[in-house]
Amino acid sequence: MSKYKNLRLFNGKMSLLIDRKAAFIYTTLAIIVFVVFVISTGLGEMKINPLTVVKVLLGLGPEMETLVITSFRLPRIIVALTVGISLAIAGAILQGLVRNPLASPEVLGISGGAAVAVVGFMSIFSDQNHSLTVSIAWLPLAAFIGASVVGVLVYFLSWKNGVPPIRLVLIGIGISALMQAFTTFLMVTGPIYQASQANIWITGSVYGSNWTNVAILVPGAVILIILAILATRQLNVQELGDDVATGLGDNVQKHRFLLLMLSTALIGISVAFAGTIGFVGLMAPHMARRLVGSSFEALIPTSAFIGGILVMLADLIGRTVFSPLEVPAGVFTAGIGAPYFIYLLFKTRNS
Repeated sequence: MSKYKNLRLFNGKMSLLIDRKAAFIYTTLAIIVFVVFVISTGLGEMKINPLTVVKVLLGLGPEMETLVITSFRLPRIIVALTVGISLAIAGAILQGLVRNPLASPEVLGISGGAAVAVVGFMSIFSDQNHSLTVSIAWLPLAAFIGASVVGVLVYFLSWKNGVPPIRLVLIGIGISALMQAFTTFLMVTGPIYQASQANIWITGSVYGSNWTNVAILVPGAVILIILAILATRQLNVQELGDDVATGLGDNVQKHRFLLLMLSTALIGISVAFAGTIGFVGLMAPHMARRLVGSSFEALIPTSAFIGGILVMLADLIGRTVFSPLEVPAGVFTAGIGAPYFIYLLFKTRNS
């Protein structure tokens, strides 16, 4: 049986070549996402049967369960899913840009730039009652600006007759350390309540997510995700190397900059609402690569599914296993991701 299936649409006016293996993996991962979503929605101090959860999602559930799910749990889980998808896609793009599976938003310092901006925003616009004096709608803009400034800074500091991928990584590591220092400085010099709040946020948590967060995060993320899927051709070409990509007519440096800004935007909007949840952008693309190979047409959607699953599971464990204490989701992604990073490092060195 052929590995690909030719799908014709609109009376043959449009034709798509579908990878049968990738399609099977997409379907399997989509089912897993739905199952994790439903289970996560049903678990908590008040346990709700999965069938009842589905009824609530369809608008047919009992009043009490509907109130609990729609008011408290659903916004949090939607934010976790969206953030996981965004970080995973950003990680896949960055790994394609530098042609190295060790690349991630944390390693290149982009998450750190967003973190500095958000902690600074909280410091400037917080009152003595621990509340923001301006609308939370400005928070994604602050995170995006911080991530963008660092992304542009890393890009231009890496420039030397173009942007060699290895130089991009080395500059990114240095900028990442600098951003961590700035974040710590803001926490130490600010009020004690702000330091405590910022520390939880920096670890990475979707605690306190609401429908306002969803209304801001999801539309922006959807637009960026669509752009990322459309950018897969440039990523595939750049995987062949700069000389070959240039020979095929690709404007390497222009597309590299645009792809870096796209991943920066995905990271910025994620950090704004969930903090710096670490290692998702590293793990998800690498896991996806083992399932579907290195072609970005399949890699980006698979990474997105895996990233969403990872963050939803991390949040579920954090709010249920240690109840009534809530552990930030970033603790669990870091707990898995740090050993995984060491494994990748040794594997890369020995290959």
